[in-house]
Amino acid sequence: MSLYTETVTLTSKMLTNLAAWIDLGVENATSKKYDPTVLLNARLAPDQYHFIKQVQASCDSAKFAAARLTGKPAPAHPDTEATLDEVRARIQSVITYLATFTEADFVGAEARIVPLSFMPGKGMIGLNYLHEMALPNFYFHITTAYAILRHNGVPVGKMNFMGSITLQDL
Repeated sequence: MSLYTETVTLTSKMLTNLAAWIDLGVENATSKKYDPTVLLNARLAPDQYHFIKQVQASCDSAKFAAARLTGKPAPAHPDTEATLDEVRARIQSVITYLATFTEADFVGAEARIVPLSFMPGKGMIGLNYLHEMALPNFYFHITTAYAILRHNGVPVGKMNFMGSITLQDL
């Protein structure tokens, strides 16, 4: 699997799934007659990020992985989302950004040194950065967003998490 596929294709798919989970959350809230915006501040534990922050972190993980591996600038998102529409727009903005990348952008990225801004003077080789930091961080936050919705009664299941799968006739 190429770095492009791991970085762009997979994270775009999961962000698309995340947007669909939000829609299911709204449908569920509407059918049960409660305000769906309560989901935005839901969390699994008092010391864990709430749903909005999990979405923001998922989006940031995806965009920064692509940007850092290719040396391209990432769009700024000030983390000011407060409504379902703003959260959806944030997700779509990142999916649109990721769509600007091509396989060619990732040529040599596996060996590129990725500086770590939160660890001055330190960096990681691109392949290690993707596999040891970027993707685990992305999946941590997107899985936690999923779990928050599920914990709050949204009827999401494994197929909602995985999204479309490629099947072949035997």
